[in-house]
Amino acid sequence: GIGKSTTSCNISIALARRGEKVLQIGCDPKHDSTFTLTGFLIPTIIDTLQSKDYHYEDIWSEDVIHKGYGGVDCVEAGGPPAGAGCGGYVVGETVKLLKELNAFYEYDIILFDVLGDVVCGGFAAPLNYADYCVIITDNGFDALFAANRITASIREKARTHPLRLAGLVGNRTSKRDLINKYVEACPMPVIEVLPLIEDIRISRVKGKTLFEMVGSEPSLNYVCEYYLDIADQILSQPEGIVPKE
Repeated sequence: GIGKSTTSCNISIALARRGEKVLQIGCDPKHDSTFTLTGFLIPTIIDTLQSKDYHYEDIWSEDVIHKGYGGVDCVEAGGPPAGAGCGGYVVGETVKLLKELNAFYEYDIILFDVLGDVVCGGFAAPLNYADYCVIITDNGFDALFAANRITASIREKARTHPLRLAGLVGNRTSKRDLINKYVEACPMPVIEVLPLIEDIRISRVKGKTLFEMVGSEPSLNYVCEYYLDIADQILSQPEGIVPKE
């Protein structure tokens, strides 16, 4: 609820605006990661696989990859039924299917949007495929506690994978005293801190990204600059760090 998906969608468009071919994969069972890009809840990979009895050869790219605003392609992994199955299995099946469709390697950037409050092996699975992790947090204790758990999982994964933490993005933060305290205790880059901007929350309710809203509301242009700055930092291929929780 601190704006991970809203941030992800806007970063995806910012990357596309910089000339990158971008795929955003939603890894939340709610399957609403890409809602502000497409304007509707797209069918999930796991539902599509079930409907085809897991016959990969019967699935086409257009069944699971949907074009979103700004030229960003969108996929929703979906999730297992509540209380049954593993999120990691769903992510694995998603990557497997995209590779079968020869889609996984067609993009300059693939962005996994992952919920961070349950860092079991399943929901940490996207880290197996990532070059960088970017942690979205706010200035509250609960979000920073979750951020610290993700930090621990990055350190663990970095033992066997070429994974680095690019840094923190603070979202919805009228103050940043706890973020400052945290990065003092656990040194890591702070990529950007977005203030408490009501229009970001409104964009989610409207099912639009800030980049789409700015067409009719030019005053929002300054908000888009935050996301473009994050995109530029990612594209600069920072060295990143192996953090310590």
